[in-house]
Amino acid sequence: MVALVALALSACGPHYVEGAVPAPSPTTEPGLGFDLAVSEKSTTAVLKVGQKLEVVLHANQGMTPWSGVRSSDASVLAPMVNPAATAARGVTLAAFQALAPGEAQITATAGADCSPGKACPMYAMLWRIDVTVVAA
Repeated sequence: MVALVALALSACGPHYVEGAVPAPSPTTEPGLGFDLAVSEKSTTAVLKVGQKLEVVLHANQGMTPWSGVRSSDASVLAPMVNPAATAARGVTLAAFQALAPGEAQITATAGADCSPGKACPMYAMLWRIDVTVVAA
């Protein structure tokens, strides 16, 4: 009886291959040097002048990865180049710094992920977050 219970429990648990490293889970916690992180589920954010914002967008099933991540007003919320940023497949990273009090929107787009040579639906998704920057 004990052998049957042990066999049943081992069949339900996670299976690991020796030497394999499990893939990290995507997170929306701010990375090193960032004050706030937002994701595709975020709709608003508030930053103080000088703070840094990390954008972590996860591709939806059947869609291309998010692209064209940009700020509507670079004088309020300027894009940053982060050469150390690496993303898992299907994750788009971007970074911004709050420069002056005001409001800006960050937007990104994604389209249908279609196989080459196949008919493809013509639709796109737009992601937008409203960012308010206040004086420090």
